[in-house]
Amino acid sequence: AMVRFPDPRFYGDGPYPTVIELSGYDPSNPNDPEPGSMIAQAFGYASVGINLRGTGCSGGVFDVFSEAEQADGYDAIEIVARQPWVLNNVVGMVGLSYSGNTQLYVGSTKPPHLAALASLSVIEDSWQMAWPGGIYNAGFTKQWILERERQSSGGQGWTLDRINAGDRVCEDNQNLRNQSVGFEAFVRSLQFRPKDADARDLSKLVSSIDAPVFLTGAWQDEQTGPRFATMLKDFTGAGKKHFVLFNGHHPDGYSAHNLSRWYEFLGLYVAKRVPRLLDVVRAALPGEMTKNYGYPLQLDADRFADLNDSQYEEALARWENEPSVTVDFELGAGDPENALGAPVPRFTAQFTEFPPANVAPWRLWLDGNGALATSAPSGDAADRFTFDAAIGTVGYGHDGGFDFIKPTPTLTFTWEPTRDGKGLSYLTEPLDQDVVIAGSGHADLWVRSESAQANLEIVLSEVSPDGDEIRIQNGVLDTGFRKVDEARSDDLTTQILYSAEDYQDVPVGEWYQVNLPIFPVTHPLRAGSRLRVQINTPGGDLPLWYFENLDPGGEGIGYSIGRGGARASSIVLPVLPAGQVEVPAERPPCGSLRGQPCRPYVALENQPG
Repeated sequence: AMVRFPDPRFYGDGPYPTVIELSGYDPSNPNDPEPGSMIAQAFGYASVGINLRGTGCSGGVFDVFSEAEQADGYDAIEIVARQPWVLNNVVGMVGLSYSGNTQLYVGSTKPPHLAALASLSVIEDSWQMAWPGGIYNAGFTKQWILERERQSSGGQGWTLDRINAGDRVCEDNQNLRNQSVGFEAFVRSLQFRPKDADARDLSKLVSSIDAPVFLTGAWQDEQTGPRFATMLKDFTGAGKKHFVLFNGHHPDGYSAHNLSRWYEFLGLYVAKRVPRLLDVVRAALPGEMTKNYGYPLQLDADRFADLNDSQYEEALARWENEPSVTVDFELGAGDPENALGAPVPRFTAQFTEFPPANVAPWRLWLDGNGALATSAPSGDAADRFTFDAAIGTVGYGHDGGFDFIKPTPTLTFTWEPTRDGKGLSYLTEPLDQDVVIAGSGHADLWVRSESAQANLEIVLSEVSPDGDEIRIQNGVLDTGFRKVDEARSDDLTTQILYSAEDYQDVPVGEWYQVNLPIFPVTHPLRAGSRLRVQINTPGGDLPLWYFENLDPGGEGIGYSIGRGGARASSIVLPVLPAGQVEVPAERPPCGSLRGQPCRPYVALENQPG
């Protein structure tokens, strides 16, 4: 563990409000603090960076997201809280991604001296990170696991520096590393979700969290994905919750806009005082934002400036009386004159829960001539596409994962249209009013496969009157997994069961029905736009996730999708009542929205099935 105090010139000699950042990266590296710790120190907090067992200079055997790690986190909370330099003898936790996930796992163990969790850019079910829709993620997840294997085997350079400098404890702690599991091979072997995966499924654990939670997440997160939002309703513990949801990229949890709420949350629940940021910190932050996000982004104005230091209870009540869900729309277009493509929202809405309680299902039916109709066609028909062997390992993001922090127009995205015959496309008529999607959806499809291997992808996009196509969201499924978890599903959200017992062979040459989940998202469709739905082979529509689609028997193998009559296929999306969210009339510039690439619309002619 590495303990750091804030600058005493600005914050005195303590005791200090204190936060822990816990992960298998480098949080205890004495020469290079991780972002959560560094920001917290600047805001006046002591930080404790702790490496998980089996990583860095820590002892033990690495076992990612295991119950042993959760227990270690419990102990760390209780040990740190008892230190004389810790204000109020309670601690919070901070971090994004890996250290965001560990917060939720540790929080589920209910450490008595845990004050709050500020968890950014997280996962939900670790198995579904490796096997989204039951298809192996040969992109980001595979590479992440391989890198964790390498580092936990002594591949973190700073630990070698410590050992070479004479750190015998660090050296001795490497002795168990040869007992670490080869995780990539292990995870790849789990084609069917084992029951034991529940112990690492956050949707099964977060209900036990009693501490206050501040959580942010992006619908198009190129690393951890959007499934985090399916578990927001599972945070049923006693602690207050606030979720901030937005279009965007993995690093956007640390944008200036989000840090404004992050600072307020930690001040109220860890420091237990009226949040009041020093002027020198507020002045310095735009320079740091420029280094990372490319623009001098500033923190929001102080929302508690009218309160004095003795009015802590009033400040806390004001925060807790706000709606628990904030949705920021159109990040990237919030300041087109000065910060185009930066994580600044264009407009915001608040709700008491997510999905909002009043969303209604919007059902659209696949129709002839590539149409999406508001009623089911009467006659039987079908469209057919063939398997695309190359597309599974294609992503549209050619930059490294950490470059996604840059302004969107500077990123090299190549989001290619679906090739003729390799997918199907359906379009609504131009909308006569604004439609705001908010939540998870699904596709009810009738499928006839020419192979026992049948992986399908749904892609949603918006086609503007100017001919631009903006990506919205997608969903993927190995259609052998088509048994629905009825206890966790409803009219909008579909949860699939993935155990070996739930797998059903694809009936080759026969029609069968599939309920294909569409990942959660919020997106405004403006009047005059058309919604596009594509069905194809998984791949090509995400930046860093690649799909290891099993070969169904060659490129000529096809899949027919029924439309109309007894085999009418449709999609269902959650939409807010008209007018509940006021959508600005002007459309964002093509390519400005974070996480949502834009390309010229290219028509795709459906082939008959």
